[in-house]
Amino acid sequence: MKVELLPALSDNYMYLLIDVDSKEAAIVDPVEPLTVVEAVRKHGVRLTTILTTHHHWDHASGNEKMVRLMPGLKVYGGDDRVDALTKKVSNSHSFKLGSLSVKCLFTPCHTTGHICYYVTKENSTEPPAVFTGDTLFMAGCGKFFEGTAEQMYKALIEILGRLPPETRVYCGHEYTVSNLKFARHVEPDNEVIQKKLAWAKEKCSNGEATVPSTLAEEFTFNPFMRVKEKSVQDHVKQTNPIETMRSLRKEKDNFRVPKE
Repeated sequence: MKVELLPALSDNYMYLLIDVDSKEAAIVDPVEPLTVVEAVRKHGVRLTTILTTHHHWDHASGNEKMVRLMPGLKVYGGDDRVDALTKKVSNSHSFKLGSLSVKCLFTPCHTTGHICYYVTKENSTEPPAVFTGDTLFMAGCGKFFEGTAEQMYKALIEILGRLPPETRVYCGHEYTVSNLKFARHVEPDNEVIQKKLAWAKEKCSNGEATVPSTLAEEFTFNPFMRVKEKSVQDHVKQTNPIETMRSLRKEKDNFRVPKE
């Protein structure tokens, strides 16, 4: 499989997912359709599918135009509020994109209908990929707009966290530097966070993307994936992972990101 990152708006990512064998492709959250059409032409692929993670405008508002530009596209999503939806999916719904297998993971919290898309290829040595929208970010997670700490715990730890550790994580926004500054605030003695922050700052100053990460990496620097760690629990004065998740999110919602 090949994944082309397509930056959009101020800090969004769209992803062109290509099955190299069949040249069939899907686009994740095509908020800027003309950019997508250009990428499809550049790669000489056949776009058949839109994968929508959730209904928010900066992820789904390009669907209608995308379908007008390329009629016949299948539009997947987990929420009736998704524009131009043709196939509503729920947890574990699976389908093929050429030789790739796509599995829908229901991760409600940021929105009640949020879906992550887990992509694998049979008998392949390349790692799987997961498109996490606004559920899991590099070193962070989405705001609990329509859900609870219990739901985000389930999404991050019990659903995404149980995928193979080498799985590449393609998230919805470039929030990595500010997320890592919060992670550093939570765990000031975590050297992995300090190194990753220096790396991310350099990437961003060069105009480069920090994504993807891997799930294995997220467990080393993402406070929301580290809610079982004593160092993270101590920071929020909790002993229960779900209460730690709740306290962390509340703190991050009011966190003033330092300049450095």
